[in-house]
Amino acid sequence: MSNDGYLLGFDLGSSSIKATLLNIETGSAIASTQSPKEEMRIVSKKREWAEQDPETWWNHICTASNAVLRKADINKESVQAIGISYQMHGLVLVDENQTVLRPSIIWCDSRAAEIGKQAFEDLGEDVCLEHFLNSPGNFTASKLKWVKENEPNIYSQIHKMMLPGDFVSMKMTGRISTTFTGLSEGILWDYKTEGLAHKLLNHYGINESLIPDALPSFAEHGKLSAEAAEALGLQTGTPVAYKAGDQPNNAFSLNALHTKTGAATAGTSGVIYGISDQPVFDPKSRVNTFIHVNHTESTPSYGVLLCINGTGILYRWIRQNLIRDETISYDKMNNLALSTPIGADGIKILPFGNGSERILENLNCGARFIALDFNRHETGHILRAALEGIVFSMKYGFSIMKNLGIAPDTIRAGRANLFLSPMFREAFSNSTESVIELYDTDGSEGAARGAGIGAGIFSDEAEAFAGLKIIEEIEPNKDKTQLYAEAYHSWLDELRAITG
Repeated sequence: MSNDGYLLGFDLGSSSIKATLLNIETGSAIASTQSPKEEMRIVSKKREWAEQDPETWWNHICTASNAVLRKADINKESVQAIGISYQMHGLVLVDENQTVLRPSIIWCDSRAAEIGKQAFEDLGEDVCLEHFLNSPGNFTASKLKWVKENEPNIYSQIHKMMLPGDFVSMKMTGRISTTFTGLSEGILWDYKTEGLAHKLLNHYGINESLIPDALPSFAEHGKLSAEAAEALGLQTGTPVAYKAGDQPNNAFSLNALHTKTGAATAGTSGVIYGISDQPVFDPKSRVNTFIHVNHTESTPSYGVLLCINGTGILYRWIRQNLIRDETISYDKMNNLALSTPIGADGIKILPFGNGSERILENLNCGARFIALDFNRHETGHILRAALEGIVFSMKYGFSIMKNLGIAPDTIRAGRANLFLSPMFREAFSNSTESVIELYDTDGSEGAARGAGIGAGIFSDEAEAFAGLKIIEEIEPNKDKTQLYAEAYHSWLDELRAITG
């Protein structure tokens, strides 16, 4: 049994919880696991609703923690700090006893979109964009307003509202806190006054006492209680030293902390995340600006987030509902997609089947399969069209980011999810005309590194990322770039026909 020092990172996704142990001396991951093995359920009681039970998250975090400790065969005393990454924009409500009052309204729930749109009009676009850099949109503040309007009995019992990661740290420590980047992701931060978004909270009639106190992402958010330590298989008093939303954390995990480097993910949703040293905003709030994890008053840093709700979830839906053969693995699907020509012989798929899409100004148009020919097209064509549709939707959003001056030289990604597909990697690089760097890392490993910085174990970023190694680089190919450009413009014509 090893007695070296370790950092433990958790990544709370909407599909599963991942846990990674990082060796402090080498900067390398020694063990990872996830719980559950299959994906967690998203409950959708009504159209555009998406909810999960926070206590289910906690149960899987405990399972993952104990499993990764067994897998690594280490002493619990050797875990020196904990980091938390979490699915952004969710709403968790607890009473004075820290009891959850209702299921979490998670990131892809669209019920509050109209509330945010109305606030954007009532407060005025100039006020919202100058103070919040975003429309209130379908973000956490608007979700809380929905509860106030539609569930007044629950609202009256609220002691604190939290983001998903705040709930996890509360369960670990008994202390309720949030972060500055967390406030910004909920549209609860005013960039002009450098404080709470009083104008929006007053407009919504939300009592500011419901908002937790904020700390930097790299800071001690509390220490493990005896009860939590026992459930997690860890030592009482272990500090929780880092907390960030999944996309700022993904950028951090890839050492994307400055303007020349961006980050991407392509799991259930697809994201491109760019860095700016200026508080830029899109006038239509199609891409969104938040405080980045390394932001300070003297060295400001902002993350500009492009998010497509319907990416990997589309690929999974095709596997479950069209292929319906458990022997067909994702690897085989990826090979089938790669075996068909660029442009998928005319099939176009719009992947917008997972709620309102911000890049479409919160339009929920549903997914579309276009120009499917029963006499010509086979499974590989559909799979390529799906992956191309996902890439093209991300390219569409990336063009909005470029208009804001966010044009990183290199985009980094973990070699996971859709980036495991050679065809997806090729399409992404050639469509965005970007160099793609792939790393063997993920959000839970990034959270572990963050904990090392937050606990003062790593002296700086360079030390924290000493063990991070690039495993593959993909550069655009001039000939393929042109073919993908032609396919993209054909796809874009279909999108414009629907969105107007």
